[in-house]
Amino acid sequence: MELGTVMMQSNLIHYKLKRILPRVTKPGRYVGGEYNSVAKDWDTTDFKVALAFPDIYDLGMSNLGIMILYEQINRQPDMLAERVFSPWTDMEDLMRAEGIPLYSLENKRPIREFDLLGISLPYEQLYTNVLNLLHLANLPLRSSSRDESYPLVIAGGHACYNPEPLADFIDAFVIGEGEEIIVEVARTLQAMRGQSRTEQLRAIARIQGMYVPRFYDVSYNDDGTVREVVPNTPEAPRRVLKRIVPVLPTPFTRFLVPNIDTVHNRAPIEIMRGCTRGCRFCHAGMITRPVRERPVAEVMTAIGEIIANTGFEEISLLSLSSSDYVYVHELVDTIHEQYHDSGLSLSLPSLRIESASADLLDKLGDTRRSGFTFAPEAATEKMRDIINKYVPDEQVLETARAVYSRGWRTIKFYFMIGHPEETLEDVQAIINLCKAVLREGQKLLGGKANVNVGVSTFIPKPHTPFQWVPQDTHEQVEQKLRLLKDQLRGHGLHLRWNSVHESAFEGWMSRGDRRLGRVIERAWELGCKFDAWQDMHRHDLWMQAFDEHNLAPWFYTERERSIEEVFPWDHIDAAVHKKFLIDDYLMSIKGETRVDCRDKCFACGILPKFKEMRSQTEEMAWECPPVKPISDRKRAGSDGERTPNVVLSP
Repeated sequence: MELGTVMMQSNLIHYKLKRILPRVTKPGRYVGGEYNSVAKDWDTTDFKVALAFPDIYDLGMSNLGIMILYEQINRQPDMLAERVFSPWTDMEDLMRAEGIPLYSLENKRPIREFDLLGISLPYEQLYTNVLNLLHLANLPLRSSSRDESYPLVIAGGHACYNPEPLADFIDAFVIGEGEEIIVEVARTLQAMRGQSRTEQLRAIARIQGMYVPRFYDVSYNDDGTVREVVPNTPEAPRRVLKRIVPVLPTPFTRFLVPNIDTVHNRAPIEIMRGCTRGCRFCHAGMITRPVRERPVAEVMTAIGEIIANTGFEEISLLSLSSSDYVYVHELVDTIHEQYHDSGLSLSLPSLRIESASADLLDKLGDTRRSGFTFAPEAATEKMRDIINKYVPDEQVLETARAVYSRGWRTIKFYFMIGHPEETLEDVQAIINLCKAVLREGQKLLGGKANVNVGVSTFIPKPHTPFQWVPQDTHEQVEQKLRLLKDQLRGHGLHLRWNSVHESAFEGWMSRGDRRLGRVIERAWELGCKFDAWQDMHRHDLWMQAFDEHNLAPWFYTERERSIEEVFPWDHIDAAVHKKFLIDDYLMSIKGETRVDCRDKCFACGILPKFKEMRSQTEEMAWECPPVKPISDRKRAGSDGERTPNVVLSP
């Protein structure tokens, strides 16, 4: 579509929205204007970034990453960032019928008018929504069809550590953490206006942490496995090293207050990033190394600012393992002292299974006593050794007694089925453990005690020690679920589980290669979108898309990989040595465990990579073509005075 036509459309969006919004559910999703939102003057702001979360507003407004990037861009005096989410089906139908392109919430401008479109991809089920979002924005789906007249399309998030399934559609991927790199990419594009898209991408590829798929060629063996992925231009490194922010930036505290209830209607503060536990199934624990922790004073300042800036009544203290935060007791004591009578609700998720966890939440003053969540993941010592998450049964029961004795009525457990070497006896152990915990609760609370059990299917993820293992077949999962459904029932027991088809879908996408792009595109053409929504997922259409492109779904899920196999993501460097992952995988086969990295270094590779990244990051700040002096970035909020508190697991 011609740019002039798009400009004419932008003048009609406000008018057309007034006509259609009364006809959709939750029109508050589509109007913007939230308290603390930033609407800069469009005509006088030089560079424009659209930040997209490819799911509905109710989910995207709870995404901390989007909010951080929103602030980072809007701090720049000559840049603006505006938000866009996927419209629900009723709104999409009306937009298409009325000729309304996908638009930003702040200034109601078509996405086509922006310089940069940044898409957040925290999980793989969003892939068809990405294509749908591009189509609604009147952008060609394929990167090769978009020249410099279109906004550059980048994507980042945990799902991008295997970027290959979306390689045909995304111009460039952010590998790693985005707080700093988003501004570097924007500055680079700003300085290269008028140059060809190829030249722009060559400059983007020079930024450490940026992966440009078109600059890499993929070849395959006769058996369908990847032979090699090699760069085809000097600007592209052979391995793209992830980006790490050495010091966690000052916490974001001017949260936008949503127009409607969202899935997490609270303000999060990240107290720690990374984890040293080494659970072999955990993608986040491997890719977010090293651990970086926030000082208590900084957290307390952030809490005060959030209360003043937003009026949120609940704050969540985020981390992968809150009990491992070095200052957790000091933080909880300080919060308790300052806020215990305020009515403010604070949550501390991701606690270890130990009675001290109940003490911590006691101090936080959660008077609702609604529930207490733990994630044992497995219920036998054998399985816990395999996954490197050892917790004795007696410790689980001791913690349950501590929780119930303090007035909590419900304990929620998360388990996974389908771990390597798992048997039906291991699944039966989940049932036995949950019933034993319920009995402990009934001794203290009688019939008021509950055990809620969430069961998901294990998905082998890239960059983890289990990236070589096969995923359970449909039949194996169904057999295990039947056992759980038959026996985890009755008063006080509540079971929830993931769909078998949805787990298979996540498995294909997690370890897929570049050929899956054709399948994703065809599935979208057939009508697939909102695949993360159980009532929207269309397994039959995905099977049709695989069949039409002569690809076998089982190839990506049920097949055990050899140690020598080249993975589609091997050119993406998560800063953890593949040798470390291989050794850990072989240890799992023997049932051997590793202790916490805080207690012993296992040479995973993060220490030398971290040092390398720090020096490269400092150099890149000067290599990016600057439009404004570097001193402007200092004024915009970069703080060089803080000392990183980093726990390195080399």
